Formats: sequence, C-alpha cells, structure tokens
Amino acid sequence: MLTRLDPATVPPPPGGWYSHAVRVDIGAAALLFVSGQVALDDDGAVVGVGDMAGQAQRVFTLLERILADQGAGFGDVVSIRTFVTDMALLPAYGAVRAKYLTGPPPTSTTVEVSRLFRPEALVEVDLVAVIGA
Repeated sequence: MLTRLDPATVPPPPGGWYSHAVRVDIGAAALLFVSGQVALDDDGAVVGVGDMAGQAQRVFTLLERILADQGAGFGDVVSIRTFVTDMALLPAYGAVRAKYLTGPPPTSTTVEVSRLFRPEALVEVDLVAVIGA
C-alpha cells in the first residue's frame, strides 16, 4: 500500500509538484522514501543564503520532522543522498550531518551539481528509512 505524505510540520512542496514522502507498507514494516529537501522556510524562501552550515541545519530539521511524522528517526535511515553545489563546502555540511546520524552509518552518496532548483540553495538531501523492522 502506498501513502503519499506532506506533513503539516514542514512547508508544502513548492508548486505541489511532488510529495515530501511516500510510505510503502510491506507487512509489519514500511519503507519511507523522502524527497530531496532544501533549506526553505515556511514561506518558501531559502534559509541561510551563502551559509552551508545554516542550510544543512534547516535541511536536517525538515528531514527530522518528516521522519517523526511517521514515527521514525535518523536511526531508521538506511540510505541518504546529498547534492552539493561546491565540494569545498562539504566539511560544513558533514559537521551538521554528524549531529543527526550518530549510529551505524546508512548507505550514502554525495555528488556535486552545478545548480539546485533554487539558485541560492547549496545542498539538497533525500533519504530512505525503514519503519517497524
């Protein structure tokens, strides 16, 4: 069973073009696929323009809220993908990430991209979590 999710605890997806998450129930467990999050405030403006640590903090706050909406946390994350616009900023991102992913690390992919959907965005993160396993 598929459930498309847009928790009230995060700003709505820009333009309504996607769901923040999709939950796939498989017996007693579920997979939660979370769309890429960028550092947007409640009004859709980019938070921390030019500040990787500030943007990363906002991204992980949004991810945490989406996970919590489904009774999950960062300990349930099995895969994470990070898109950055400048690899030189990776240490600032990594310092924030390390505050949230404190247990055994999930699978991970990090790539540099020339631009994200909002030009002021420096980082976008998506993830997959397993709930109830």
